[in-house]
Amino acid sequence: MKKYIHLFVAAVILAGMLLSLPFFDSCEALTEDVLRVHILANSDSAADQSLKLSVRDRVLSQCSSYFDDCANKDTAIAVTKAHLSEIEAVASDEIARHGFSYPVHAQIGKTRFDTRYYEDFTMPAGMYDALRLTIGEGEGKNWWCVMYPSLCVGAASKTEMRDKLDDGEYEVVTSDRFDLRFKIVEYWEDIRGWFR
Repeated sequence: MKKYIHLFVAAVILAGMLLSLPFFDSCEALTEDVLRVHILANSDSAADQSLKLSVRDRVLSQCSSYFDDCANKDTAIAVTKAHLSEIEAVASDEIARHGFSYPVHAQIGKTRFDTRYYEDFTMPAGMYDALRLTIGEGEGKNWWCVMYPSLCVGAASKTEMRDKLDDGEYEVVTSDRFDLRFKIVEYWEDIRGWFR
């Protein structure tokens, strides 16, 4: 009897995975169409965490217009690379305005993100291209969002996401935040990370 129970459980798990393959494919495609932003604070002190949020607000306020005419992620990455020194200068100015002298470093690279729940969207776990801003030592709690399509700023985010993502990707980001498939994707990304 135990043997049949184990076979039944294995069959249910396999069936669930097979039924979720389109969801997993859309999650993987999403990582290829999205540029995220990742800001690392100098430390976990209250002052450094507050500074991180001030840098975030200033960078998003002054730099989000860079992406207004971007038709895809590759263009958004090219635009970001072209403006890295300006992004660093904006962040540095905000840091100095708050009385700190931390250096700040901006770079584009692949970064692993856990599943993240926003008000109207869910971004599944995965390896994403990201603009990374490291303040000082970069050893504090971080903040992240989606830079392209712009989920970080404004009410136009939902419309922009609808316009820039295909149907499967849009279904993923608007799925119910309690969807078990997000947890499965996160575990899968953890397993893949062991082999990277």
